[in-house]
Amino acid sequence: MHDLSGIKPPFRYIAQDPEFRFKPLDFTEPMTMREILEKHPKGIKFANILEKFSKYPLILDAEDNVLSFPPIINGELTRVTEDTKDLFIEITGLDPAVSSALNIVVASLAERGGKIESVIIDDKVITPQLEPRAMKLKTNEIEKHLGFRLEHEEIIHCLEKMRYGALAAGKAIEVSVPAYRFDILHNWDLIEDIAIGYGFDRIVPELPSTSTTGRSHHLSKLKDSIREIMVGLGYFEVMPFTLTNERLQFDMMLRKYAEGITHILYPISEDHTIVRPTILPNLLEILSINKHRELPQRIFEVGEVVVNCRNEQRLGCIAIHPQANFTEIQAVLDAVMRERRIEYKVKESDDPAFFGGRRADILIKEEKAGVFGEIHPGVISNFGLEHPIIGFEIRL
Repeated sequence: MHDLSGIKPPFRYIAQDPEFRFKPLDFTEPMTMREILEKHPKGIKFANILEKFSKYPLILDAEDNVLSFPPIINGELTRVTEDTKDLFIEITGLDPAVSSALNIVVASLAERGGKIESVIIDDKVITPQLEPRAMKLKTNEIEKHLGFRLEHEEIIHCLEKMRYGALAAGKAIEVSVPAYRFDILHNWDLIEDIAIGYGFDRIVPELPSTSTTGRSHHLSKLKDSIREIMVGLGYFEVMPFTLTNERLQFDMMLRKYAEGITHILYPISEDHTIVRPTILPNLLEILSINKHRELPQRIFEVGEVVVNCRNEQRLGCIAIHPQANFTEIQAVLDAVMRERRIEYKVKESDDPAFFGGRRADILIKEEKAGVFGEIHPGVISNFGLEHPIIGFEIRL
């Protein structure tokens, strides 16, 4: 977002020498683009995007004033304040989804009374493109998925209620999907909105034609039992993602890359490239996100990991506070095992994620089932944390 009052079109998107200087947002003195990547908080965070390039992207106005060093930081010149009357909106990316993002932003501002004006790129592309997208719905398809019949007029009324355009076309409905509704990917999405417009409370419930009796799966009972124990010990349950990446699982944990990792064939981001083989890194990541919260923090998860293409149920827990030590986490582990009536032994561990001399493997029937102890200071530092951390992870 830029304040349009201090800049003059046309705007140019160029590749610039890293030694070019301008005043970045939140700074009072000019800096070179290279210095921004080294010293500015945003530059430090996103410097890796540009590390392989000899020139950096820059957006200038007709008088060579800097609007933006995308995707790093805007210029101070176009700072938006409460006095800003006109906005220039610039969205940068390599994916067609940038157009959807632009449409959402401008539609939201228009709804609040703003006037939308267009930008012409290279004398041929006009943005934003706000023409509605056409889709066709067959009435029998609607009936099949909703489970009851609606007349054309009522279908159109429900769609208009949900802010679509709709016209009858024989045994089908022609639907105009607003440009900001990028979440409409399939006819079923439209049918869901018809049901919402109709009102779930108006749909008459029916008993199924077959009668069955359900019961809890043994794994669900086991997990519920573990949750009850951990909550009783003062731990809060969390539910992190099961998709993760090698850097989080291995590099930041000081562990060697393991065999048998399940990779994602087409990852949508570099943060989600594998299915997690362990739980503890996810818990440490949650602590790093919540380091502004008061201590102590004690969290756990009962969840799945995938090792050698096989699903495993595991319990992982960690605690962070200034007095956290090996004795405390062993007492927690002992309480869990006692409540589950499981006999176990411990032996010295060599897991590099834990501090030497303050770590141990968990043995059940002479087989390794987990590890516990004090987290290594290097791991704590890698996650941007400062206080002692203890934890364990064990197969269920």
